[in-house]
Amino acid sequence: MARLLVDTDKFGDQPGSPIVDAFHNAIKDLVRKSVDKCGGDWNSFVFDKSYTLLSADAFAAIEERLLKTGHRFNWSAMISVVERPGAYKPAKGVGEDLATFSFEHPEAVTAAPDAQGREQRGVGDNVVANAANTIGIARYIRSSDRVLELLSKGVPPETIAIIDDSGGTLTAPILERFKGVICAGGTVRSHLGILTREYGIPCLMNAKISGIHEGDRVEIESTAAAKTAEAYQKGIEMIARIWRLKA
Repeated sequence: MARLLVDTDKFGDQPGSPIVDAFHNAIKDLVRKSVDKCGGDWNSFVFDKSYTLLSADAFAAIEERLLKTGHRFNWSAMISVVERPGAYKPAKGVGEDLATFSFEHPEAVTAAPDAQGREQRGVGDNVVANAANTIGIARYIRSSDRVLELLSKGVPPETIAIIDDSGGTLTAPILERFKGVICAGGTVRSHLGILTREYGIPCLMNAKISGIHEGDRVEIESTAAAKTAEAYQKGIEMIARIWRLKA
C-alpha cells in the first residue's frame, strides 16, 4: 500500500478541519484503491498506470461531494471566482472588469506617506535583491484576454504587472517586457519567481496589497533582501514594501 511521507518539521502534522480531512482522505483512498488494482510497485503506478486508473471524473466526484457540504475553496486568482463562483469563496468586486479591478487584501500593511510622499500600500517577498528600487505603472494582468490584448497592442512602457496567480504560464508570452512584477500568490521558488529571476525582472511574490489601482505609479522595494527557504520554514518575516507614489 502506498504511504504518503510528510516532513512534519516543515509542514506540521496537525489535522485540518473535519471537512478538509475528509476530502484529503477521500483522495488518499482513491489512490490506495488504484494502487491495489494496479498490482505493481509504486513507480510503475505513478509513471504508467496512474494515467488510466485515476480519472478526472473520479476527482471531480470527490470535489462535488465536498462542495455539497457548503465548503468553498480559498482563491488566489480572481479569474477562478469568475469562472467557478460555486466552488470558491466570494470576492468583493468580482463583477467588475477584471482588467482593472483592484484587489483589497485584508492583511495588507499600509502606512501614511513618508517624507518622500510615498504611501505604503502593501508588502511582498522579494525574489532577488537589486541595486535600486523599481518604479513603474501598475497594470493588472489576470486573464488570457488581457495577455492577448498586450501581445497584439504591445506592453506599455514602465509596466509593473500585478498578477493573482504564481504560475508563470499566463504571462509567459509577455513576461520579459515587464519592468517589474507583483504577484499575490506563491513564494520566491514558485514558477513565476524562477522565471523573473532568470529574466532579471524585479519581482515580489506572496504580495498583500490594498488601494493600488490600474495606472497608479508605484515603487517596489526591490533592494530588500531576498526571502530564503529557511525564512519560509521558520516563519521569519522578510518583507519588501510596496508604495503608491503621487500622480
